[in-house]
Amino acid sequence: MAGQEPAGAVDFGYLEGFAAGDRQVVADVLKLFLQQAEIWAGSLDAANAGWPDVAHTIKGAARGVGAHALGDRCAQAEAGGADGLPAVRTALAAAVADIQAYLGRT
Repeated sequence: MAGQEPAGAVDFGYLEGFAAGDRQVVADVLKLFLQQAEIWAGSLDAANAGWPDVAHTIKGAARGVGAHALGDRCAQAEAGGADGLPAVRTALAAAVADIQAYLGRT
């Protein structure tokens, strides 16, 4: 697990380093992120008045696990408005797929 190159959407080395290589901590954090992602995905809609709060929450969580592009898309949506939500949804889906693949290898 430690030292693996990122597959794309998530820099797993970032989280591994932060967790001092503790595989259980890394797996637990990523599983929690996946659980939350299911909830977040349904809230990333311009019709939801709370979407900016959701984007802000995702931004912090994404940056915490090494999903930097997702964090950036969230920041752009926060600054630019609901027109940025499709990019957030796409980046969230990419991060989820990357995390699922990573957990499948561990």
